[in-house]
Amino acid sequence: MSAPDISVVVCAYTEDRWEDILAAVASVRAQSRPALETLLVVDHNAALKDRLGKEYRATDDVRVLANAGLRGLSAGRNTGIAAARGEVIAFLDDDAVAERDWLLHFAGAYDDPRVMAVGGRTVPVWASGRRPVWFPEEFDWVVGCTYRGLPPGRVRVRNVLGGNASFRRTAFDAAGGFATGIGRDGDKRPLGGEETELCIRLTRARPDAVLLIDDRAVIHHRVPAPREHFGYFRTRTYAEGLSKALVARSVGTDKGLESERRYASRVLPAGVARGLRDAVLARPGGAGRAGAIVAGVLTAAGGYVVGSVRARRGAVTFSSAPVPAREGTHE
Repeated sequence: MSAPDISVVVCAYTEDRWEDILAAVASVRAQSRPALETLLVVDHNAALKDRLGKEYRATDDVRVLANAGLRGLSAGRNTGIAAARGEVIAFLDDDAVAERDWLLHFAGAYDDPRVMAVGGRTVPVWASGRRPVWFPEEFDWVVGCTYRGLPPGRVRVRNVLGGNASFRRTAFDAAGGFATGIGRDGDKRPLGGEETELCIRLTRARPDAVLLIDDRAVIHHRVPAPREHFGYFRTRTYAEGLSKALVARSVGTDKGLESERRYASRVLPAGVARGLRDAVLARPGGAGRAGAIVAGVLTAAGGYVVGSVRARRGAVTFSSAPVPAREGTHE
């Protein structure tokens, strides 16, 4: 079976990340297995769209588009899906760079026709140059990165992580696009979970679908200085609880919290134990990591309770987007 053509979608929203956006696109253009195209989707920022349009005006492999939907990451991704020409659509965060063989490892997994999505490993690049001693690896998802507790190698998973992921085009035909109302919206509260909801919806629509993570498909994700502080950690874990409540309401708690139960019952207690052991051995940050894990669990749980109450009252809603029509087609 020949390797599929891959379109890469990068969603951007602020000129503050100008250099990051250029670096992200450059990393796609330097792939050992070339992308068919790179789609830069700009989220309701005319100045940024114009500037990027001028930057890539002379190229034929980068297209700059305006988000055609509601403000936010989900609608931006859906705009990219609609415009993409590839059989596979990959997503890269605008503040990340991909290693040279990123797309090569994605493409290889699609030799199996049952594979509908493939994610990779995301490594944090701390603004300070090193991980804060109190920051537990079990919570690297707080900064959009692969966390301790995920299995190594190429393994089957419930869901991929959206900032480093790929999907067959037919996955969106079967399940629709990313749901709006769950994920991020510019600088508002850092919600998430839209890729989890989509992946669960996909496996319901296609029970034979296989979703994988291949830890050889590596990207490096920049973590700005404000996200190295406990205040952001607390805000992000609370927001994750809110998001998980919406996901559970959409797909049910059995699937919506399936992976989280194992994470909370096995991975996090082991992390607390390691932190306390390091504290006893006078290693830096051990007590802080143990405390951060406990605090993260409590704030996420609080967010989940609040989100569940709001969802039941109808105060917070989201919608599962229908699959966008591919450019140049008519339904």
